[in-house]
Amino acid sequence: MEPVQGNMFGTKYFPMQKIEDFRQEESAIQAVSLPISVIVPVRNEAHNLPRCLESLHGVGEIYVIDSASADRTGDIARSFGAKIVQFRYRGGWPKKRQWAMDTLPLGYDWILLLDADEALTPQLGEEIRQAIQDVHFDGYYIALQMFFLGRALRHGDAAFYKLSLFRRGKGRFECRLSDQDTSMCDMEVHEHVVVDGQTAKLKNPLIHHNVETLSRYIRKHDEYSNWEARVWELSKANSNQLTPSLLGNQAQRRRWLKGKFLRLPGSPILLFLYRYFVRFGFLDGIPGLIYCGSQAVQMFHIKAKIYELRLKTRKG
Repeated sequence: MEPVQGNMFGTKYFPMQKIEDFRQEESAIQAVSLPISVIVPVRNEAHNLPRCLESLHGVGEIYVIDSASADRTGDIARSFGAKIVQFRYRGGWPKKRQWAMDTLPLGYDWILLLDADEALTPQLGEEIRQAIQDVHFDGYYIALQMFFLGRALRHGDAAFYKLSLFRRGKGRFECRLSDQDTSMCDMEVHEHVVVDGQTAKLKNPLIHHNVETLSRYIRKHDEYSNWEARVWELSKANSNQLTPSLLGNQAQRRRWLKGKFLRLPGSPILLFLYRYFVRFGFLDGIPGLIYCGSQAVQMFHIKAKIYELRLKTRKG
């Protein structure tokens, strides 16, 4: 017969096993210093993922949404106690992150969206812990501190905010184009989260290691330019899409400016000059030069693919 032990409440005694279960549950609650659900979309991110998951120590739960990685991504995620979910994109909408938000049994009231090449700092973690206790806000913009080729980029218009933290059920990705195919990347590229409620900005940034190798960076942005060309050529304004506006928030201003740049002759060259000289990208040394040049080449690819789409349309 199992012995009894412990404090007596009225006339009831608690068996040792129940006391141990209670202690383990209490310990688990104490270990969750940041009660949020984190969603990390991945594909072959074995190089970046350890840094990302290590920074998430103490969060409530981590879902790693994989797309049939061929490297050790899955093993690494499991070693950090993350929950692995496979996602197979077949085109259309939703894509990876919105699918995860719609499908997964998330256990917390707040969602944090991270990429595998991003990481929390202790300062940001503490700021998030305090921010989610404020009942007046349903979403928070977080800045990115970008590292490119081993250097922190502080110029060249590289820094920006994105709405990464929001209350579950209050935020959804805009859908800029529902007719998408598998060549256009299985994850939301430059779609933004739109929150139904009040939002604010956090002071501490996410650390964003933008490039693993230049070869992979170029391959990834080839997919992105496929998506961008289709969106700018084929999408129509609708209620689910963030409206470009010079007087709007940062995401709206960047989209408005990009739309104007795409219409200008020689816009890739103009974009490089703007980022490198007007926005002082030259102060970031050689990494700044390569970053500004890569952004200009990306715009050139988008414009070239828009031209290709128009040729195909004319030919029926």
